[in-house]
Amino acid sequence: MRTAAILIGILTLAMFIVCSTEGVERSPNGIALPQDFASWQLVAPSYRTDNGTIRTILGNKAAQEAILSGKVNPWPDGVILAKIVWKAQVSPDWQGAIIPTDFVHVEFMVKDSKLYRETGGWDFAGWVGKDLEPYGKDRSFVEECFACHQPVKSRDYVFTKPAFLPKIETK
Repeated sequence: MRTAAILIGILTLAMFIVCSTEGVERSPNGIALPQDFASWQLVAPSYRTDNGTIRTILGNKAAQEAILSGKVNPWPDGVILAKIVWKAQVSPDWQGAIIPTDFVHVEFMVKDSKLYRETGGWDFAGWVGKDLEPYGKDRSFVEECFACHQPVKSRDYVFTKPAFLPKIETK
């Protein structure tokens, strides 16, 4: 638990360090990088063993409300999920910890079941590298994103399961 809390703290701090949306181009499908996404709340952290990356998944206010009410399958319209990705390495100061290093990319899923009917109600956007270059040459990159999310169609195309803290009662 303590290791998880430390990791979440490091990731949150790292988000505020790397996030500046001023002057960032829109995604090829017209989605703008949300200016306030670094202040969204944590949905869950994750680690990909296949490519050695640490991910922090954040949700906007609509996502947080959906999580608290248990309405995440399907997610309601208005939800935006952000996935922030860093390369991972073993900490030189503590061999038992995996820490984020180089920023890789940030991706978004935007829910609007009427507007994005062909892609399960979701649209996608991403920005790569420290310069936050929009991912994709044209709107067709969305098909690539949607194809990747097919294995979790039964969960409204969302890989991430929200992580919950235990309820703490104070006296």
